[in-house]
Amino acid sequence: MQLTANGISLEVEDHGDRNDPALLLIMGFSGQLSLWPDAFVDGLVDRGFRVIRFDNRDIGLSDKLHGVKAPHPIWQLLVKRFFPGRRLAPYRLTDMAADAVGVLDALEIARAHVLGVSMGGMISQILAADYPERVSTLMPVMTSTNAPGLPGPDSEVRKALIKAARNRPETAEEALESGMNFFTVIGSPGGEERRAEIEELIRKNVERSFYPEGPSRQMAAIIDTGNLRPWASRVQADTVVIHGADDPLIPYACGEDVAAHIDGARFALIDGMGHDLPQDKHAQLTDTVAEHCLGR
Repeated sequence: MQLTANGISLEVEDHGDRNDPALLLIMGFSGQLSLWPDAFVDGLVDRGFRVIRFDNRDIGLSDKLHGVKAPHPIWQLLVKRFFPGRRLAPYRLTDMAADAVGVLDALEIARAHVLGVSMGGMISQILAADYPERVSTLMPVMTSTNAPGLPGPDSEVRKALIKAARNRPETAEEALESGMNFFTVIGSPGGEERRAEIEELIRKNVERSFYPEGPSRQMAAIIDTGNLRPWASRVQADTVVIHGADDPLIPYACGEDVAAHIDGARFALIDGMGHDLPQDKHAQLTDTVAEHCLGR
């Protein structure tokens, strides 16, 4: 369903019993709401949550800034190094956090548990810091504060990320190939069985919406927002930071840094998980979420 949130139209799905505690899922860079595996969402509903997932701006079925140029990420990084306060992106992660609050407003949800992955985990830190009254508990997953000095991906993964941000596939098949290449590099290990799982998920996303312009503006938002430690240090919500031990895109030391800068946060490391939500980790993830939010 389409809802007006923060002055724009966002595609939102609302799963489960409306009387159950609300759990807001915030997806990461270039990811549609359908990148949350249905089985994972169903598992959370079965554990007693009302689960809300939505397309971030500039992706999926939500509003898009058609024709608005984003700076090249390498040039933007160089400029931001010398002029950190200069605004170069069409929007920042703070705007996307306000979008998430707008979703809660539109659904008349006063407070929610918040789980964000990757870029969504960055947005979730801002959401919890700037809107503490709206966040019951916080769960940043496979994410970072983006602070200077933190370890980053190796050169192969970095190239794949920059390519994904600037890629302009002209057909759905090119988009599928590009997505497969990217997620094969960053995803959890598992061989051909995992490859089939990833292909099914990427194909579903490409068939749902093919919009190659959005990721470049989302990447610009991440770079423009910069160091998130000032937000992390203001988070008051009970927090568990979740990270995959085998994440090649955002090393788990970055997740440890998030936990270190949120007062009282716990850190949960999941063996065998890369930068995705593999089927064989759904039970462990839902257990962690349910225990943290509901105590069971």
